[in-house]
Amino acid sequence: MVDNEGIWSRGGSNVEELPDPFEPARPMPGFGPDGVPLEEQPKRGRRRWALVLYAVSAIFFVTLIWLIVTAPLSRALEPLDDPAILLVSQEGRAIARRGAIKEAPVDVTRLDPVTPAAFVAIEDRRFYSHWGIDPRGIGRAMVTNMRAGGVRQGGSTITQQLAKTSFLSSDRSMKRKAQEVIIAFWLEAWLTKDEILSRYLSSVYFGDGVYGLRAASKHYFGREPENLNLAQSAMLAGVVQAPSRLAPTNNLKLAQARGKLVLRAMADTGAITQSRASAARSARPVYRSSKIPTGTYFADWVAPGARDAFQAEFGEVKVETTLDADLQRLAVRAVTRAAAGDMQAALVAMRPDGRVVAMIGGKSYKDSPFNRATQARRQPGSAFKLFVYLAALRAGWTPDSMIDDRPITIDGWTPANSDGVYRGEITLREAFARSSNAATVRLSESVGRPNVIRAARELGITTPLTNSPSVALGTSGVSLLELTSAYAAVASGRYPIRARGLPEREAAGRFGGLLQSGGSMDPRRDWAPMLDLLYAAANNGTGKRAALAVPTFGKTGTSQDNRDALFVGFAGNLVVGVWVGRDDDKPLGRKVSGGTVPAQIWRNFMVSALAIDGRAGPDLPAEFRIPERVQPRRDRQSPLPEEWSEGAEPLREIFREIEKLFE
Repeated sequence: MVDNEGIWSRGGSNVEELPDPFEPARPMPGFGPDGVPLEEQPKRGRRRWALVLYAVSAIFFVTLIWLIVTAPLSRALEPLDDPAILLVSQEGRAIARRGAIKEAPVDVTRLDPVTPAAFVAIEDRRFYSHWGIDPRGIGRAMVTNMRAGGVRQGGSTITQQLAKTSFLSSDRSMKRKAQEVIIAFWLEAWLTKDEILSRYLSSVYFGDGVYGLRAASKHYFGREPENLNLAQSAMLAGVVQAPSRLAPTNNLKLAQARGKLVLRAMADTGAITQSRASAARSARPVYRSSKIPTGTYFADWVAPGARDAFQAEFGEVKVETTLDADLQRLAVRAVTRAAAGDMQAALVAMRPDGRVVAMIGGKSYKDSPFNRATQARRQPGSAFKLFVYLAALRAGWTPDSMIDDRPITIDGWTPANSDGVYRGEITLREAFARSSNAATVRLSESVGRPNVIRAARELGITTPLTNSPSVALGTSGVSLLELTSAYAAVASGRYPIRARGLPEREAAGRFGGLLQSGGSMDPRRDWAPMLDLLYAAANNGTGKRAALAVPTFGKTGTSQDNRDALFVGFAGNLVVGVWVGRDDDKPLGRKVSGGTVPAQIWRNFMVSALAIDGRAGPDLPAEFRIPERVQPRRDRQSPLPEEWSEGAEPLREIFREIEKLFE
């Protein structure tokens, strides 16, 4: 260290004169902090703003091109894509009304001047002076909302509202708002103010499922929009701010208060005098009670197909269905009067060609709109045996063929007969009529499970079927509608039968029918023999409680642990399926089986239905002969209650043997 250096000097220089190592570097003369020459900085700023301007312009012009190509100016004047439909029965009776209504467009030049003035006064006071957006209105809305601590007022103009309702989604985002502004400018450039207002009034929502002023004036006041008075116009103008909350049918006092606010706004804008606004009495809607429901089990099922059956139209579209109002009434009565207790019930009635004429999806649509006839997948039990025996008939078996009715064990599983009785060698006819589980499983294994499943598929069963020995006893879930359609295939002799609720459209072209898939049952091999089996089951077997005075064909079904009970059959020109069960899948009890409550519901419906229907069914094959019915002896009656008919079969056998001793 140099002798003359002290603690306050470095290299002979005073430390106070040395540069501060922590001081930010000073820019060089003529340069900015970022190292860019000062004369270049204004140019970079201008270049950045130019890029922003170009980007905004590009977005604007792309949006305009998109509007010109894809967004027709007449969109607000078009009917709804999903208009209201009125479903009617085949006789023309209204059965259900659903969907939103939009009537023909309005022309503001043909309305009473106070009607458009009411909407302008409350929704967009400077409508006739701005060019799509209203900066003053936006500022006023911002101040009002800030004072209120929330959204109390909107700043959108009528033109912006038209842009939003006709061309954009309801998303609240900056992107959607920017698109709304661009479209508003585009509308103002291409349309006159009267055209914009006409389109707005023709498409805005007024609550209660009505769109447009014409539909709203008819719905609430029962008159055309050209005939609205001042108070009615004010009430409708007030509704559009919050249609669901302000609809006069939902909250009349709130709608009337809003109407008075519109009248004061009209006076403030000079549309009417203050004295006229004060003298106007609040409007009251015209209440028209309608007993037509918006939904029923049948309506919910047929509505999707009904909407595809017509093109968009104004107003309400009337759609004819296959439902028979009289038969539907009888079906409701049969289900509601049934001794079903706390159990649910479903019923489907159709023609042999698949036209559904009655449908009950549960005991009460109001309590539960879930359709147990179309949506539920429940075990059909012995009603599924139809496919086992059909497969056997196709394999060469006949109703008189013998089958062993003795216990059988397959892979450790031993199906038991419900009555606990095994009868040894019996005919297929008796096995089917008595619903022998052991004989049916043995028959299924003999003809092959794949053939049983194939028979079910060909007759229209589409739900998954397990390839296990128990499939023969109906352990795979199916819908009542599909199962009834399968029985309709036997009634008509052709398959598959597709259930439908709308009149069948004419086949396209001269040879349209040749392109339809399916087939016909062989009259000698399987159709007549299958009718033989179904007749035996419905008249002499487990389904005899359903037997009618006319030829009756059908089969009972009871699932495992008596959780489901069914009867499916046909007579005359009707094919009917009935299901009884519980939604929680709990057992019904030993006293309820397919041959009890479902068979009784089926018979109660059919007795009345055939009396008013009076239609003959399809011609039966010439190979089928209706057997002579054995008249029951009336001199002696079994002491057992009727509801024990299936569960007490062993005891009945004992009583028959006792009766023989006295003969």
